[in-house]
Amino acid sequence: MEKLVCISCKTDISTVKGSTMFMCPGCGKFKIIRCGKCRVISADYKCPECGFEGP
Repeated sequence: MEKLVCISCKTDISTVKGSTMFMCPGCGKFKIIRCGKCRVISADYKCPECGFEGP
C-alpha cells in the first residue's frame, strides 16, 4: 500500500482533515498530495515531474 504524504510538509495525510489529491495542473503526470493544514496556510509545493509551483 502506498503511503500518502503531503508534498509540502511530508505529513501522513491519512488522519488529517481537509487533505486532497489531484494530478499536477502543469503536466497531469504527477499526483499532488496536500494535507489540510498546508492547504489552509497556502504552503508552496513544486511538482518533481515538471517544476510547476503552486500554493
